[in-house]
Amino acid sequence: MRLWFLVKLIALFAVLGAMAFTAMLAYHIMVEPLGGVFEKIIPNPTEIVKGQPDVDFAKMLDSAELPDIDPGEKAFQKAHELLAMGQLPEAREKLTAIVNVFPASPSAPVARRIVGDMNLDEILSTAHKEGKQTHIVKRGDSYLAIAAKYKTTLDSIMYLNGMLELGNLQPGDELIVMPLEFRLLIEPHRKSISVWDDGKFIREYPILRIEHTGRLANQRTTIESKSATLDGKRIQPQAKGYRGATKMIQLAKFPVPILSDEPGEEGPSRGIFLSGPDVEELSLLTRAGNEVEIRNPTR
Repeated sequence: MRLWFLVKLIALFAVLGAMAFTAMLAYHIMVEPLGGVFEKIIPNPTEIVKGQPDVDFAKMLDSAELPDIDPGEKAFQKAHELLAMGQLPEAREKLTAIVNVFPASPSAPVARRIVGDMNLDEILSTAHKEGKQTHIVKRGDSYLAIAAKYKTTLDSIMYLNGMLELGNLQPGDELIVMPLEFRLLIEPHRKSISVWDDGKFIREYPILRIEHTGRLANQRTTIESKSATLDGKRIQPQAKGYRGATKMIQLAKFPVPILSDEPGEEGPSRGIFLSGPDVEELSLLTRAGNEVEIRNPTR
């Protein structure tokens, strides 16, 4: 019995001691520093408030590694907010900055896709007049002559003017035409083909696969020709059904074409393969003579 009473008495003193220590610690923090062991546990609070923190604490802050904030990611977050608020020009400016200034940012691929969609909507819209002209047909005009005059293609003329096939031209007819002065950048290491208007990014297309012997070397070339096949037969742009035909882009002095990777389609076994819709779109934006650069870093 005495032993049990002694245990309870010790426990009581332990509780009272803990309460007293806690009260003194609170007094040290809230009212007045007590020094001694309390000073070792918690530095003088008044000195911290006055801007003179404990030296060890300051060294700890100096040596701490703060997480790096990717500037491209920060710009993308701002662009996302602008898109949500419907401020499209401002959002586009931010996204374009990511593409041009922060191409290695984790947000860059998504930024390129969004900017590409915005650019293509404008380029292929007849309501957006920038980069387009209106040709008034004169006697003796032909579609080929008009295409050559404006450095464009028959399929571009057909698309912009809502034609399924080329009809007869009459003097006074108006045609919307768009010069195709874009250049292509093929980057096998990134598996992408991008379209540029001088130094302005327009659109990017993912490469699904490349079938070629050896490594694609760095070089500059041009588009030699474009072709289309329907039911295994070559079809001309002015023919009905051209819009739905399978397109292929042949590069000058380069044995590998750009073509569709759609299943069931017969074509060359070697090439740079894209999806069918992407080849169709790329063909619509290009013409024979457009510059092409293959950029394939060694590292």
